[in-house]
Amino acid sequence: MDTTQERTEARDLPYNVFAKACPSRGTLEHVTGRWGGLTLGALYEGSLRFNELRRRVDGVSEKMLSQTLHALERDGLVHRDAQPTNPPRVDYELTPLGRGVAERLLNLIHFLEGQMDDVLAARRRYDETRGAR
Repeated sequence: MDTTQERTEARDLPYNVFAKACPSRGTLEHVTGRWGGLTLGALYEGSLRFNELRRRVDGVSEKMLSQTLHALERDGLVHRDAQPTNPPRVDYELTPLGRGVAERLLNLIHFLEGQMDDVLAARRRYDETRGAR
C-alpha cells in the first residue's frame, strides 16, 4: 500500500486523533500522559489497591493518581471494585480494553528501556554541542 492510500484511509476513519475535536485525542492523552501510562503498566501485573498502586508508581501524588484512575475508568480502561467492608476496600484492575492498551504501552516501555544507553549518549552529544540547559 502506498503512502497516499494510507493517508486517505486514515482520513476516512470515523475517529482521527489528529483532528482537534476528535474524542480519541483525550483518551490518547490519558493513556500517554506520564501517570496514565505508568498506571496502566503497573496494573498489567494484576489488580492493586490504591496505596499499592501509589507505591508501585513511584512519585505520583495521591491527588494525581486519583485523577488518573478516574480518567482511565471513564475511558473504560480500568475497573474500580469497591467492596462494602469496614474499612472499605477498593481494588483497581484493567478491563480487556485496558489490557490491550497496556500491552502496547509495555512494548514501548521495554523498547525504550533497552535503548537508554543510546538515548543518554545522544543527550550528552546534544548538550556538548548546544550547551546544557
